[in-house]
Amino acid sequence: MCLEEGRRAKEPTRAVDYAAVTRNGQQIYLANLHHAYTQGETRRAFAVRTRPQPVTTPLRPAAFEPVRWRQLLLFRMPPNYADRVALKRKIDAPDTDMLAHCDVVLRDRAARHSWSKKLTNEVRRSIKLLQALQDTPGAKIHASDVLELPRLGGTALSTMEILDAAGLLIDDRTLAVRHYFAKHTADLPPKMTEQLQLWLDVMIDGSRQAPRRRARHPQTAHLHILGMASILRSWAAAGHESLAEITKKEYLAALPDRGAHRNFAEQGFRSVFRILKARKQVFLDPTRGVKLTPVTASIPLPLDTDAIRKALNSPDLACACAVSMVAFHALTGPQVQGLLLTDVRDGKLYLDDRIIPLADPVRARLRAYLDHRTLTWPNTLNPHLFINRRTAHRLTPASRNFPWIKVDLKPQALREDRILQEIYATGGDVRRLSDLFGLSIEAGLRYANTLEHADLAENRVESSSNPGTG
Repeated sequence: MCLEEGRRAKEPTRAVDYAAVTRNGQQIYLANLHHAYTQGETRRAFAVRTRPQPVTTPLRPAAFEPVRWRQLLLFRMPPNYADRVALKRKIDAPDTDMLAHCDVVLRDRAARHSWSKKLTNEVRRSIKLLQALQDTPGAKIHASDVLELPRLGGTALSTMEILDAAGLLIDDRTLAVRHYFAKHTADLPPKMTEQLQLWLDVMIDGSRQAPRRRARHPQTAHLHILGMASILRSWAAAGHESLAEITKKEYLAALPDRGAHRNFAEQGFRSVFRILKARKQVFLDPTRGVKLTPVTASIPLPLDTDAIRKALNSPDLACACAVSMVAFHALTGPQVQGLLLTDVRDGKLYLDDRIIPLADPVRARLRAYLDHRTLTWPNTLNPHLFINRRTAHRLTPASRNFPWIKVDLKPQALREDRILQEIYATGGDVRRLSDLFGLSIEAGLRYANTLEHADLAENRVESSSNPGTG
């Protein structure tokens, strides 16, 4: 058939319905004459029809219910991306009820968060790709399949947001710590691996079974595995099939002599054996009565004043604002990342149970950054203070590396420098550190002990000119 007739009859943003176009015959056109007069007018009319309009009331999604059955597979084969023709034919097929349902949610989200036309079209195409690759048409889509979209030129994160809002997403993503656990327990005996798997599940998900236990941060489990991995392999090489066979003497002999790895191993095995003992997987706890080895505290060091001054005067307004908050008020990196617009008002910063009057240099940089934020993303709904081009159209915070990746400073080192300047200025007043920065007594003593340090005493006069002082 003639392609011009198909383009003329098809609806905007939808594929050509060949059956409907050829139902009453075909209109033939002379080649290379049609676009010369109508291309510009068609493009302008299409832009008016597809321009995002402000939405005052939420759109009601089309009635759609995902199928409850699922095609079971003997084994999952990687998608065959070689047959591009068959895949393109599926994408160009008429829209289904599932696509219409997602399209309503997509248009609503795009209008509310000011998504560009390019991003909206990429998400619409990505959803069509996912439907074309489905084993069970009309079923919910797994997040692991969405993560494969970049290989086909699609977008994963925005598509996952739309599917989640439409109620069509099954989040089957695996935590990185579980991959790390599987890697370091692959060569262990089955019984030992089963016991460690029970421990990991309780650490990550918590337990409502007595004795109850709250879920821990995945990074905690990661550090425990890091300290225990080499010891577990040595026990497996010695012929042990289960952790119930480990005695207190073998446990003490396997620990490293010193260092952070010894502390990681002690804390990890204490956690493992406590959980296994509570679940009646072991008879005795070999870690009982063994004191933890104290970790050698590091000595906080001052930073170069010129580097801090350069970062404070950075042309990137987000960098200058973030650096000033840490340099003057000693905020932590996660605190800066989680700041909301409502946390800053009346020249004060409301942080947890603390009220911090902002210094004048901080207020000046904050005012400049807020003006830049308003001009760059005037319609953003993101409540976080620091946003970038990736998060401006969402509600999530920026990554922990933003905006620090643009300056040669780390927030923790800058925070330590600020607290050091305060301890120098007050002559070791730990109570003042606790009031100003919310530190505990032990943390305050870590900085107070630097007053008599010989290496730091030599540079005290030079560091006193740091702009974070006062």
